[in-house]
Amino acid sequence: MLGKKKQKPRRPTGHFDTLVSSRTTIEGDVHFSGGLHVDGRIRGKVVADEGTDAVLRVSEVGEVTGDINAPHVIINGTVNGDVYASAHLELAEKASINGSVFYNLIEMAMGASVNGNLVHQREPVGLLAQDGSATRQKQEQAHGADQSDEADEASVDGGKSE
Repeated sequence: MLGKKKQKPRRPTGHFDTLVSSRTTIEGDVHFSGGLHVDGRIRGKVVADEGTDAVLRVSEVGEVTGDINAPHVIINGTVNGDVYASAHLELAEKASINGSVFYNLIEMAMGASVNGNLVHQREPVGLLAQDGSATRQKQEQAHGADQSDEADEASVDGGKSE
């Protein structure tokens, strides 16, 4: 009562606007907002609209062949591709991911498997950043830091080191 604040739930739960049933196969990219529950198969990218608090849930019988990019991702099925979860990623006990996982917050149950890299990201990462420009910028920043370190060393010894 006193001093206790209402906590916002970690992720939206329970409300899914769209269902891909177990007898359905989608060929092509899927763009969504709100909640998407996958019991069937999707062959293509699954991308949440920018600025939404979208939730993607891949059930035990669901399968996605392609990259996933959404703020909240819950997986208990199979994903063949990279997963980008900008807010929260939950891997249930029957989750199987063949690809890299980029996450801010991860919850992984015993039995879940990831065949790829687990990469912690503090800021949201989208598929658009995967063209290499972000990597080049980081390399340039690191290279610039190396040059400034060399300049600092030169000023300390009066430029006499070789």
